[in-house]
Amino acid sequence: MKPQIFEPSLELAEFVLCYWNLEGDQASTPSQNTIVPDGTMKLIFHYADTYKHHPHEGASVVLPKSFLIGQLTRPYVVEPLGLTGSFVVRFHPNGFFPFTTIPIKDMENTAVPLSQLFGEEGVEIGEKILNAQDTNERIYLIEAFLLKRLADKSAIDFVVKATIETILEANGKFTVQEFSQKMNINRRQLTRKISSAIGLSPKQLAKTIRIQTALKALLAKNTTSLTSLAYENDYFDQAHFIKDFKEFTGITPKDFYGDDLKMSLIFDQKRD
Repeated sequence: MKPQIFEPSLELAEFVLCYWNLEGDQASTPSQNTIVPDGTMKLIFHYADTYKHHPHEGASVVLPKSFLIGQLTRPYVVEPLGLTGSFVVRFHPNGFFPFTTIPIKDMENTAVPLSQLFGEEGVEIGEKILNAQDTNERIYLIEAFLLKRLADKSAIDFVVKATIETILEANGKFTVQEFSQKMNINRRQLTRKISSAIGLSPKQLAKTIRIQTALKALLAKNTTSLTSLAYENDYFDQAHFIKDFKEFTGITPKDFYGDDLKMSLIFDQKRD
């Protein structure tokens, strides 16, 4: 089950990375899906049946029909409760910051209902998107909603943007010390800026992007061994790589090659 991917309008391209639309019946959908951290936050609208979330600890919970999923720092396991019909707004790592008054860090690993984010307007846009006829209408509705809320484009900080771009271009091979010296900014100040804007520290984002890079290499089978893959992605050794891989996906790299597990992982399917 692979999503259709759509580009945002030029007015929102600085904030929204892309839109996904995902559809499927229970027969074509794994009984459980693992959403792997990718450094982005997402608005999710389940216009068919909803999903259940299975946390690592505690009881399972049924997710709302419309919600925002905050930054993930661990695998997020969900189970479809029927037909899948999901529309997803995927933001750049710092892209959701201008649209909320709630601290980004407070949303970590959390499904936040639109009513909590946007009040009555959030409830209204959720209902409109759930009742829309097709993806084009959903995109039109959410773009009008976001543009209305976008009062100040200057909320995107230059230092934050430059840091994120550097981490992405380097596939996560990044050191805070070297970058803070290059930008002539205090290391702690840089970390605070990034954490406030995206909900992750620069080190956490770099770690996330490195795992995403390794996942893609494994999926494409563009590697000769786990040891070489570890060194290519700047890990100290294979053991360090396996530890981080399991932390983010819930499985080992070896288990990733199993067809059922591989297909159940949802990770970064688009990155500029």
